[in-house]
Amino acid sequence: MPPRVISDRYELIEQFGHGGMGNVWRGFDRVLDRPVAVKVVRDDAITSVEAAEEFAKRFRREARITARIQHAGVPQVFDAVLDPDDPDDLYEQLYLVMELIDGIPLGAYIRPEHPLPVSWAVAVAAQVSTVLSHAHDVPVVHRDLKPGNILVARDGTVKVLDFGIASVLRTDVTKLTATGRPIGTSIYMSPEQVQGGRITPQSDLYSLGCVLHELLSGRPLFTGSDFQVMRQQVEAAPTPLRQLRADVPVEIEDLVRHLLLKSPDRRPADSQTVYERLLPFLPPAGQPPAPSETGPVGAPDPTGVFRHPFAPRPRRTASVITPTPTVVDANQGPVVVPEQLRDEIKDAFAHSNALLEEERFAQAAEVLGEVIGPAAQALGAESSDVLELRRQRAAIRFLGGDYRQALPEFDALADAYARTVGVTSEDARVCRTQAAHCRAELGQVTVALQQFQTILGQVRAIESDASDEAIDLRRSIGFLLLAESRLSEARSMLEPLHTDMCVVYGPDDDETREIAEALARIDYGLSEG
Repeated sequence: MPPRVISDRYELIEQFGHGGMGNVWRGFDRVLDRPVAVKVVRDDAITSVEAAEEFAKRFRREARITARIQHAGVPQVFDAVLDPDDPDDLYEQLYLVMELIDGIPLGAYIRPEHPLPVSWAVAVAAQVSTVLSHAHDVPVVHRDLKPGNILVARDGTVKVLDFGIASVLRTDVTKLTATGRPIGTSIYMSPEQVQGGRITPQSDLYSLGCVLHELLSGRPLFTGSDFQVMRQQVEAAPTPLRQLRADVPVEIEDLVRHLLLKSPDRRPADSQTVYERLLPFLPPAGQPPAPSETGPVGAPDPTGVFRHPFAPRPRRTASVITPTPTVVDANQGPVVVPEQLRDEIKDAFAHSNALLEEERFAQAAEVLGEVIGPAAQALGAESSDVLELRRQRAAIRFLGGDYRQALPEFDALADAYARTVGVTSEDARVCRTQAAHCRAELGQVTVALQQFQTILGQVRAIESDASDEAIDLRRSIGFLLLAESRLSEARSMLEPLHTDMCVVYGPDDDETREIAEALARIDYGLSEG
């Protein structure tokens, strides 16, 4: 199937990101013959004329704000259509074309068992502070600074993404938020954001403090449900870094404590001040990294831009950084798939999909199996094309109720994605989640619960507790506990979930009502007991 083309110019090749208002695609500009990132409206997002107008405002806002921040740490805006003629057809008429970043999400660097070297964490924070200095000069406040919105490019340059909910510090700017709901992500949200107070550049500095604390400690500043975290942001004192990690310099611990002060007026005066306090801990030019400064294997080194400023691009070697779904090497490109094999893969998908529409699940899976072997031999067992074939086959087996065959495939896929794109990557998480669903269906409830809870912990470290993925995981955990008659535990999971879903989806949403009904059954069961 040929890729979708926007405005007869931009091919949408592969989706690698999504948010509340749009999907981000790896695309290709036919006119200028280069890869690009294309943000388009989600197909299912436009539910009313009001929603269409809101999306148009947000796209316009992100494009214009991002274009105004002239800094290497902010993706360039190449093209945009921001004023659609037909609000009922925004998908074809409203889009944003940007620089495609060849990088790894900062969340992939955060591992509780292997905290980052201090120099790496400091280098990330220093680069982010330089981006903020340019943004705040516009003046723009990002309002959603978090590891999920930060990439480390292959040359070590840190990129700050997604200015879609950024606030321009002007009194006449429309507030793009649902009534009564703070904007941002709770784990990284400043106290004034939680309380609906005035947003200033110091709000971004608080978020930077949350990120730096997490980079150095390997865990979020606060944990719990979305609303529990918000309350802690307002009331709780952060755990001092040196209690969590003794090798953190006192000066860095003091800086993080300063960034995380509850009152904006007591935080550092500006991002330039933050950079100056980080500067003594940045590696001097020309100095190679010490053994203690070695970070995750194969990951881009954010200290490199300080060690070798304005250095030429490194020569290519046999060791290539393992990419995440957002990584695209514009120069080297993906592994070339032989034309005949590409046609065979394409035909296998088409044939399998046709069988799937007729609910002929076993045959649909078998058709894909016939091409997996030759593809793995030609491209490698863990190439993206082969993994996609295996993933589709596992999904078909799951849909057909063949959980015993789907389970080992999802386990193997999760391990493969962990090796190729990171343990906490979206691909690895999705496959682990599917494996947990298989175990639940096969009656392996204890292991399924443990797996869901582990994945939920990973999601909470990256996204909001009220993100779509977190909500789905919390729901699965709650209903498994309910099925096991662990009523008190089920209520502890589903009650805050219901509160979050009322905010995110509304109390009349079908799934929100389902949770409310489950809570009513739990309360009835407890009262009977």
